[in-house]
Amino acid sequence: MKDRREFLKGAATGAVLLGSQGKLALAGMMAPRQEKGKSRVVVARDAGLGAGAPDEKRVLDLLDHAITTYTGRAKPSEAWNSVGFPHIHKNHVVGLKVNGLGGRGISTHAVLIQAICERLQQAGVSAGNIVVWDRNARDLGACGMKISTDPSKVRCYGSDVAGYEEQQEAWGVARIRLSKILTRECAVVINVPILKDHEMAGLTFAMKNMYGVVDRPDSLHANNCNPAVADLNCIPMIREKICITIGDALSSVYQGGPGFHPERLWYPNALIVGEDRVAVDHTALQMLDRKRVQAGLPTLAAAGRASRYIEVAADTQHNLGVNDPKRIQLLEV
Repeated sequence: MKDRREFLKGAATGAVLLGSQGKLALAGMMAPRQEKGKSRVVVARDAGLGAGAPDEKRVLDLLDHAITTYTGRAKPSEAWNSVGFPHIHKNHVVGLKVNGLGGRGISTHAVLIQAICERLQQAGVSAGNIVVWDRNARDLGACGMKISTDPSKVRCYGSDVAGYEEQQEAWGVARIRLSKILTRECAVVINVPILKDHEMAGLTFAMKNMYGVVDRPDSLHANNCNPAVADLNCIPMIREKICITIGDALSSVYQGGPGFHPERLWYPNALIVGEDRVAVDHTALQMLDRKRVQAGLPTLAAAGRASRYIEVAADTQHNLGVNDPKRIQLLEV
């Protein structure tokens, strides 16, 4: 653990390739066996992780397995390089949007955050050009992270430090102000949510993690967060800068979320990876519903908490991705 943490403090040279629209160049993520017209989602598992605190080396290996499978590259270095990192402009910043709202025990795991940061640096992103962020210091602390603004190291701070834009953004029912970390600091963002049940939305994962980038997430919870989740993700800055999800499903709560309920804790020991945020959420929803049924609970839809925003996000108005299983290339490894 100490060696890896020391590594994260190092400042390797390099940074992130941007496309003409300000997006991360993700063309390399389309593996040769990508099925035409389908969104790829990888669910990588390691049953050996067991319960409790996940082993650091095993999580790094699981991340490598997920990324190499997703990209179709044999080696982790080739996989991350295929995402475009060798060509990144040295002044561009990569953000990791984590989720610590649920508190300790049900937040994005620090070992996964550290593993992503390590691989980014090996791909040429300097330590100071990586920002781990969430709403505030409390949420980041729940993830096991410490606040740091040292520009020579991986930085970690929240919107309580950076503040929010004065001008309001609007799309559909979403009327919010965005975090300055998203608007001014990050060129691109890797979405690192944690899989959870949610008392209103049903599922909280990839798309709903964007509630943590706005000033008033409380204004977006009406009607089981539908269509607010989909509308929020259509705001251009969110739609364009959130380039890939590396979803934390190492542990989860399948009932009573989004807070921590140890009696409903579950260990999928998985990572869910994809560019298509709708396909990722659809896949996560199926996993969560299967667990609920196994535990003798109704599906989220039967419980009156259907995550309808996933279907809405896939419609022609929002066009954020696909939720049709026939259009998802699911690789479970």
